[in-house]
Amino acid sequence: MDFRSSEQALGPRSEDVLPTTATAAVKVVIVGGFGVGKTTLVGSVSEIRPLTTEETMTQAGVGVDDTQGVERKTSTTVAMDFGRISINEELVLYLFGTPGQERFWFLWRGLFEGALGAVVLVDTRRLEVSFDVIGRLEERGVPFVVAVNSFPDAPDYPLEELRAALDLPEAVPIMLCDARERASSRDVLMALMRYLQFLAQAQAAS
Repeated sequence: MDFRSSEQALGPRSEDVLPTTATAAVKVVIVGGFGVGKTTLVGSVSEIRPLTTEETMTQAGVGVDDTQGVERKTSTTVAMDFGRISINEELVLYLFGTPGQERFWFLWRGLFEGALGAVVLVDTRRLEVSFDVIGRLEERGVPFVVAVNSFPDAPDYPLEELRAALDLPEAVPIMLCDARERASSRDVLMALMRYLQFLAQAQAAS
């Protein structure tokens, strides 16, 4: 048996290898209510094959998970999603998507450890599910930006109305996005990086 060829087969794919030019890595969490598109965003923007923990929804979740507005959803994240994207030759983001159902929120503590910032995905059809998510980030002191994911049947509101409805401070960025589109998802992550830089500069100046 040729052990060298066996080892090569078990090794990482060439596209999964971390670029040798990378000098800094940042952990980012993607959060939001059930069915807002977290798995979709991680999958669309990740430069490596994303790790997902999607499981088929069963009768056990009936009456426990709030599926109003997403009745056609048949699978759900039960632990986390993981992906990676290189912002430039030196900076790499590690993306951790959180489960949306409240019964899995106990996992958030571990996923948030070491995270520098977060993206909150919002669905205007079910804006109320975002309130507790944002509240938890504020309690933990985790900086975040808000991305309003585009769904074909979702109501369209001006961003400033959504800012007021979510009670967001003026400095917190809020933007539209399409989690299915790599460029759109990347723009959201870039907005988070700019916001983190702004906060760091403000802290240094104070």
